[in-house]
Amino acid sequence: MLPVIFGLSGTTLTADERDFFKACKPAGFILFARNVDHPTQLRALTDELRALTGREQLPILIDQEGGRIARLTPPNWRNWPSAAALAQAPDMARATERVRCNYEALGLELAAMGITVTCAPVLDIPQPDAHDIIGDRAFASEPERAAALGRACLDGLHLAGVEGVIKHIPGHGRAQSDSHESLPRVDASEDALQWDCQPFADLASASMAMTAHVVYEAWDREHCASVSALVIREQIREHIGFQGLLISDDLDMKALAGDIPSRAAAVLHAGCDIALNCWGRLDDMHGIAERVPGMADEAARRLEAATQRCNIVPDSPALAARIDALIARRDALQ
Repeated sequence: MLPVIFGLSGTTLTADERDFFKACKPAGFILFARNVDHPTQLRALTDELRALTGREQLPILIDQEGGRIARLTPPNWRNWPSAAALAQAPDMARATERVRCNYEALGLELAAMGITVTCAPVLDIPQPDAHDIIGDRAFASEPERAAALGRACLDGLHLAGVEGVIKHIPGHGRAQSDSHESLPRVDASEDALQWDCQPFADLASASMAMTAHVVYEAWDREHCASVSALVIREQIREHIGFQGLLISDDLDMKALAGDIPSRAAAVLHAGCDIALNCWGRLDDMHGIAERVPGMADEAARRLEAATQRCNIVPDSPALAARIDALIARRDALQ
């Protein structure tokens, strides 16, 4: 198996994509707005990916956080609130239940489409002077609250048979720039960085995490976390204690240097279990397949453990009614 999650070019697989994916056996796939048209098309696409790979527990990912980060949108799918909006409630108990209900409902909508993983929750702690790339994608500006609501998000997704991905480990909240556009450098103290790590440490038992393309000068002045063996080993694995499946953020982001195959090799060499290649360019995918080794045994075990509870469901009026009931409960808790 190739330790890469690939994107697709469109709403259906091309003949070249089918041949390539059969040959290279990627770890999974990630979908974007360009890959979705309507529910029947999307479920057919995810069913084909499972049939093509012969893996019922195939991880099919999507960025469906809610708010401004949503790949499935109205009119064919529901509109989901941002993490910050969900956190607004009279007390913590209500906020926690609002988040759980929301992500159980969201997860059921994904499971009906054959999608088994959503890249949420965002556990970053946004700072007032930071770039707004995180902003309302985060649940809270206090680590304890962010962790509690992040856990409720994961709990809701698990009830729906969908896995979550905590991100962007070890923390993107202090970044002064958007890592999609440039490489952020954070010069905060060790104590400040450990404060940012707290939500990730509290949820270290999560099955999946996504790295941050951010340089933390107190830890490694030369490399961003995704390509830093030092940060991955000493901070993510040892200090935070995360032992689950570690996925890089997207290789196409401008924070990284070099060609795409070199970036894939770099994140894997640093200690990521899987490289994430989102944009569905076949030339890049071929280059990655030629450059990187097969998946390590430990990474394969982590992947199997992370996807064992994933469960797709048939779309039906009964499922829609269950989703609507969860949304009604969520909204009653405001």
